[in-house]
Order: sequence, then C-alpha cells, then structure tokens
Amino acid sequence: VVVTRQPGGTKIGDRIRSLLLDSRTEDLSPITELGLMFSDRAQSIAEVIRPALNAGKIVLCDRYTDSTAAYQGGGRQLGSEVVRRLHQVMCGGLDPNLTLLLMPDFRRSLDRARRRNHRALAQQAKDEGRFEKETEEFYGRVLNQYREIARREPLRVVAIESDEDIESIHQRIVSVVEQRLARLA
Repeated sequence: VVVTRQPGGTKIGDRIRSLLLDSRTEDLSPITELGLMFSDRAQSIAEVIRPALNAGKIVLCDRYTDSTAAYQGGGRQLGSEVVRRLHQVMCGGLDPNLTLLLMPDFRRSLDRARRRNHRALAQQAKDEGRFEKETEEFYGRVLNQYREIARREPLRVVAIESDEDIESIHQRIVSVVEQRLARLA
C-alpha cells in the first residue's frame, strides 16, 4: 500500500501545499487556486500514483479530484464542468476505484478543523489554516457539492455520514474496503 495526500506528497506538491494552505496567502484567484490543485495532482500522479499502480500496489490518497470539485467547483463557485475538464486533461481521467466520504456533523467538523490548525500553528509553527478562515456559506457549498458527487456516483463513492466514535467509523471503513477489495480480487 502506498499512502499519499493532496495537495502534497511530493517535493513540488509540498511546496504547492504550503502556498495553498498558508493563511497568509491572500488574493489568490479561484482559477489560480484550481490550477495549483491540478498541478499538484498531476505531479503526484506522475511521481507517486502511476508508478505504484503500475507496480500492482494499492494507493490510498487523502483527497483527490472530488475535493477539488467540492472546494473549488462548489465552494469557490467555479462549477463542476471546469473541474471535470481539467481532471481529464491533467489526470488523464484517472479515477479512484473507491472514495470514502466521511461526513460528520457540519459545525462540529468545521470547529474541529479550525482547532486542529490552531494547534498545529502553536505546536509546530505550521500554518495550514487558509481554508478554515472561509465562511459557513462557503462550507455549505462544499458540503452540498460533496453530497452531489455521492449522489451522482454511488458505485464509487461511499458516504459515511455519522458522528459515531472513531472506532465505530474505523470498523465501517474497514468493512467497506474489505468488500471492495474482495470484488477486485
């Protein structure tokens, strides 16, 4: 199993991540943000994902094009079509076999993300809070777009809308992954 994340996961990707997530990054146009997300993803595909898949490995990626569709397409209101077109061009249409969409309570999730970023800044001097500065309206659009993706692609996207404890969520994830791997074997 190869584990990666987006943005980040490569040297170039980590530099792009720093720019995209740093709360000091201001006045970044939505289309530039979208381009940076896909530039990071294309690098990750070339450097990490394709080589792993070609070697017969399983790739576990924290975020991918669905996140871009939700945040830039929905949150930034760029729309789904531009995200899909860029996905085809920049990613060669490479889609995951399975996407786990973890959706806890909206307000608690946003509060937790904001607290996590404040802790990371205080403990590690790592500033990744740019998106957490966004409004609830922005995050409402993101959430709605994630739900639309799950409705549109129910065979690939498994939505886990729950506020259960971590162990219960973990068990649900393990069950979904085991079932999917059994079908691929």
